Amino acid sequence: MSDLFSHLADELGELRQKNVYRSRRIVEASQGIYVQIGGRILVNFCSNDYLGLAQHPDVVKAFQTAVNEYGVGSGSAHLICGHSIIHHALEEELATFTGRDRALLFSTGYMANLGVITTLLGRFDTVFEDRLNHASLLDGGLASGAKFKRYAHANVAELTAHLQKTTGNKLVVTDGVFSMDGDFAPLDALSQIAKQEHAWLMVDDAHGLGVIGEQGGGILEYYGLGQADVPILMGTLGKGFGTFGAFVAGSEVLIETLIQKARPYIYTTALPTAVAAATRASLQLVIKESGRRSRLKILAERFRSGAGQLGWSLMPSSSAIQPIIVGDSQAAVALSNALFDAGFLVSAIRPPTVPQGSARLRITFSALHEEQHVDRLLDALASVKP
Repeated sequence: MSDLFSHLADELGELRQKNVYRSRRIVEASQGIYVQIGGRILVNFCSNDYLGLAQHPDVVKAFQTAVNEYGVGSGSAHLICGHSIIHHALEEELATFTGRDRALLFSTGYMANLGVITTLLGRFDTVFEDRLNHASLLDGGLASGAKFKRYAHANVAELTAHLQKTTGNKLVVTDGVFSMDGDFAPLDALSQIAKQEHAWLMVDDAHGLGVIGEQGGGILEYYGLGQADVPILMGTLGKGFGTFGAFVAGSEVLIETLIQKARPYIYTTALPTAVAAATRASLQLVIKESGRRSRLKILAERFRSGAGQLGWSLMPSSSAIQPIIVGDSQAAVALSNALFDAGFLVSAIRPPTVPQGSARLRITFSALHEEQHVDRLLDALASVKP
């Protein structure tokens, strides 16, 4: 039997040689911005819990209350007996929050993206994707069987040329806030060209919803765009909302089509009801506590100023995601390990997650961080700089 896997062992060895082998750190305890790993307490600068809501007392209480009433699991798929009154209320509240006709819960963002793209497109259609899109968007495009076109990052002119040469159903897909770079998609221009060329536009705003905009409406609020401008919106709940799961929001026809045809929605167990209850509580905090977003902006600006003075190579990001470009994968891992030794958890991101030659430290901020945490990180970055 071992001979059947020998080629896999060889491939694993090649990954180690290329310094792109992935390993997991075991988190023994977590509290706010601190994590315990190997008996040590570290300041966490790689979490996507941007607003610090994952352990908020209101969110935890809502979860615990719902567990007592509904139990831990949902018991079935949404279309059998897993769709509770709590799920339904959350969908209605998310629709209102995003300014859309309806919203539909998915168990993960990956499943939501696969579900939308594979439902809307077939082999006679075409999907157009930003070259830096999240893997789930790329996989959804490939799994759909549609003709697959990638355009250079944020290059509207190249996308336009592709669209003008294409007939049939056309879907333009992009991240809202790019997860590894932290920059914003040019949604105003993308929306305009999609309308002009009679294409659907889908935005994955996993890293923008709750975090970007005065009201937390994400990248669409930032650009002042609505359902008519961006017909398909996907958002995740495990980042700005601090819980778990995802949703798609759009027109009545879109949501009903997904309910009837999206295989990743139909054939999986529904999100636990307690998670939906916790998300309803976190959604209210997202709406009411705009100071958390203001705090993130202050922290990111403080970091950018300090890191720039130290001579680190930063990306043009105004979000909570602040990557430092290192280039070499081995060097990025060495820097991550050095920061770990100094008491900070910062991930090294390497190909194929990012393009070759652009390995980086992906630093993310939480509203729970304080200025002194940023200053301590800057001091550590100064001490480990080559």
